[in-house]
Amino acid sequence: MENKQTKEKILAFYNKYGIIMILAGLLVICSVLSPVFLSKENIVNLLSQIAVVTILTCGITLLIIAGQTDLSGGSIVALTGCICVGTFKQLSEGGMGDWPAGILAVLAAIVIGMLVNFLSGLIITKFRAPAFIVTLAMMQAGRGVCYIYTGGTPIYKIGNIVRLGQGRIRGVLPYSVIIMFLCIIVTWFILKKMRLGRHIYAVGGNQESAVASGISMQWTIIKAYLIHGVFVGIAGTLFMTRINSGQPAEAVGLEFDAITAAIIGGASLSGGIGSVYGSIIGSVIIGVITNILTLKSVQSYYQMIITGVIIVLAVILDIVTKGKKE
Repeated sequence: MENKQTKEKILAFYNKYGIIMILAGLLVICSVLSPVFLSKENIVNLLSQIAVVTILTCGITLLIIAGQTDLSGGSIVALTGCICVGTFKQLSEGGMGDWPAGILAVLAAIVIGMLVNFLSGLIITKFRAPAFIVTLAMMQAGRGVCYIYTGGTPIYKIGNIVRLGQGRIRGVLPYSVIIMFLCIIVTWFILKKMRLGRHIYAVGGNQESAVASGISMQWTIIKAYLIHGVFVGIAGTLFMTRINSGQPAEAVGLEFDAITAAIIGGASLSGGIGSVYGSIIGSVIIGVITNILTLKSVQSYYQMIITGVIIVLAVILDIVTKGKKE
């Protein structure tokens, strides 16, 4: 009996502090491997590099807690990003000022992100279709629409909107990092302070019980997809303005990085379990691993293999941890 209680305490401790301990240990290892790692400039660059994935992770976390997923994230990031920079370029060259053109361009990206995710949520809830299949189809369709919009060629000379992805306040703190923190705060507020957050946990935990309690499963899931669509539009804007062009072939696999970050952070693929702080730490862990591999000049091919291994380990960890809880 005492042995069982000890195991339960260890499991509870791991669930609460394990992810923080992993990150702390990783930071120590990376600082030993590279003296540049803890430098001010590298830390700022690291935060800037993980901004897009972290924003995407915020939306993915909502979906995973609700028992859903999204495999179209990377394709829709490319689509919304290209629409954003393409719209800004067209408006600014037509004589509109940078501010109004920039606002309309970002809004266009967000609206497209919301529209695509609304369609995904509607099909999933209306026809009881698996989120995996629906969003996989959206991934293909979204990439195709992106190629059609750009004519299959990159959009160059995008203008001053590039400041969103590359600009810094007083040359120190990137705008993208500030936007990332705002998205994190919004996600935390939704999950912890809003009724919608409680409904998302309820639907992901047990749909039958949630419906019996008077919660609209359909609208809860659709709202989660709509919020995710907002984050996708923002992520697409930052992604393309950071690379200073609209690249229809880019952002491949970003959705897997976001899903991995959420799972590493404790979100369960079965739904009903997860937190924004855990998912963000998961995103930081992935960013730290990528950063140290880059600093050590590890080829991108090996980085892809390592990322794949991390995804498998994250899924195994999710299954084992959930099994112990049950």
